[in-house]
Amino acid sequence: MRDSFGREIGYLRVSVTDRCNFRCVYCMPEEGYPVSPKDELLTFEEIARLVHIAADLGVTKVRLTGGEPLIRRDLPVLIKKIREHREIRDVSCSTNAFLLPRFAKTLADAGLNRVNISLDTLDAGKFFRIARRGNLEQVLDGIEAAKRAGLHPIKINCVLMKGVNDDEAVEFARWTLREEVHVRFIELMPIRWNLDESLEYDSYQALHGGRGLIRLRIKEDEGMLDGAQMRRMVVPYTAVKERIEKEFGTMEPCEIITNGPAHTYKLMDAAGTIGFISQISADLCAKCNRLRLTADGQLRPCLMSDGELDMRTPLRTGATDKELSDLFLHVVKHKPERHYLAEGQKVMGRGMSQLGG
Repeated sequence: MRDSFGREIGYLRVSVTDRCNFRCVYCMPEEGYPVSPKDELLTFEEIARLVHIAADLGVTKVRLTGGEPLIRRDLPVLIKKIREHREIRDVSCSTNAFLLPRFAKTLADAGLNRVNISLDTLDAGKFFRIARRGNLEQVLDGIEAAKRAGLHPIKINCVLMKGVNDDEAVEFARWTLREEVHVRFIELMPIRWNLDESLEYDSYQALHGGRGLIRLRIKEDEGMLDGAQMRRMVVPYTAVKERIEKEFGTMEPCEIITNGPAHTYKLMDAAGTIGFISQISADLCAKCNRLRLTADGQLRPCLMSDGELDMRTPLRTGATDKELSDLFLHVVKHKPERHYLAEGQKVMGRGMSQLGG
């Protein structure tokens, strides 16, 4: 699949749940978000069918996300179903690692290749202030369990926030000197949930009416960092890189397997690497190769746009594989060239926990 800007689309991120056992301040309000009724979530059979159709169209990589994907019961069953398609070469999972001590080996045995672990601080007190649930010790145990299970490379995703945890960049970098972990610093993205009960028009009919993707109507909500706060707290990757090099010396560019959108570097004699995902100060849209499937069956061409197409309704009303394939191609056709966060774009149709961010 190629979009209208010539980008080859080979990567599908699949949210398996919109529930999470954490309440990170940039992602969810303290009380959480309203979650989808269970009958609105795609079943494993439905997810596997859509993944296999995407694989027929050229998708080779699948990332399971949430919310927190490990709270979806029997996740190894889904991994095995996805693995049944011979073109799927890489299955990974984004997780906060809190449940990995219990599930890492089972996931690896089912065919999971690797994990991306969200971890924003190495300080136990600060951890609870950011995540508002869980504890740092169990997350670190989860990382060790992932290592023992062979889920490599292990990537640590750290969202830096000015005045909150940006003072820890050097300590995260020091970690890569000791161990083979791949730390990626991610610029804070001002994405918030807010959804009116109604949609502007039926998304399935959009394919036949030629009206593009649906756009979600939104209204204001409270309970987490707001968009203006998040914009003020963005730490540009150049400042982080400069801080690390002041402490350790110049980093050399390097690549690792499944590098994704990160600009990756390595300190001299380091076991791991340091990457920067700079979606605000230097967007990476020109290389974007992914689509996103939400837990309730909406297919999105971009994390940072509010357009999406309903796949669940046709899936449950007898659509053929060819008809579902055409829906994938329709979404690819409407993949935007780039986002406009630096210019003040507001993304509020869904929150990060509902997008599989």
